[in-house]
Amino acid sequence: MRRTVLKGLLASVALTFGANAAVAEGHGEITVAYFLEWPMPFLAAKASGAYDEAMGVKVNWRAFETGTAMSAAMAGGDVQISVSQGVPPFVVAASAGQDIQVVDVAVSYSDNDNCVVKTELEIDKSTAGELAGKTVAVPLGTAAHYGFLRQMDHFGVPLDSLTVVNMAPPEGAAALEQGAVDFACGYGGGLARMRDHGNVLLTGDEKEELGILVFDVTSAPANFIAENPELLSAFLKVTAEANAEWNADKSDEMLAVIAAEAGMDLEGARNAISTMKFPSVEEQLSDAWLGSAAATFMKGVADVFVEAGSIDSALDSYEDAVNTAPLKGAM
Repeated sequence: MRRTVLKGLLASVALTFGANAAVAEGHGEITVAYFLEWPMPFLAAKASGAYDEAMGVKVNWRAFETGTAMSAAMAGGDVQISVSQGVPPFVVAASAGQDIQVVDVAVSYSDNDNCVVKTELEIDKSTAGELAGKTVAVPLGTAAHYGFLRQMDHFGVPLDSLTVVNMAPPEGAAALEQGAVDFACGYGGGLARMRDHGNVLLTGDEKEELGILVFDVTSAPANFIAENPELLSAFLKVTAEANAEWNADKSDEMLAVIAAEAGMDLEGARNAISTMKFPSVEEQLSDAWLGSAAATFMKGVADVFVEAGSIDSALDSYEDAVNTAPLKGAM
């Protein structure tokens, strides 16, 4: 594992710590980061203009490929809110000293984040030890990176035996198809394309049994949250309403809008969103999520990264990195 690659990402974040986030009241608009090929209910609200109406500001939407890029954009003041940032990239940034906070649980998706081994190798969970010496594409500092580390530890594959290439999921899928890598880890549309050319090592249920959880959060710079609490609560309220509508009906009409906004075909979006869970506000505020477990889980992620040599150190606690006030205000 080449820790210099991840350190480069951390350095790009650290260089912009001094930048001030734009305050919505002063500019009349904010920028929100999200992922394409990642179908979620909030996209229907994005399409309808519900966020602009509820918040009273113009919301600019900017697509990213990784959560590490979201962290850098928030540090530089280019983005005020990030939707569905993976916990690992959030932890990497927070551990490096970036003052960002989790404000909700965006989605849980154990089956939509995984590692795929190319078919020709005929390697599965019973023969995973044969991955030693292979080349793998991993988006460093992301949820997929954390899952990769935990799976390699579970299978007893030494990290220093692998050649790890830092690739976003779409690039990793292409590399797997072309035979440039032996296996690849990713999520969303990239993972779907990886599966066309290989097999997963562990199912979502099998990962959860090992304590390998996969969920994303909505995050924002702490100073933006402090200066704009009502604005952020309005944002989270719209998101919660969209989630509730999807959880209740899962209508084809709503799915069609979500798919279009995600840049996906209808069936691709249907397959992806079927593996996702969108907890209610009440569930998110419980001890199972933001009330207790989330901060504990983040500490576990950070410790795994430290042990793997991916980051230098972890915080003593990540409780201050979780701010439930805006979500409570959304109720």
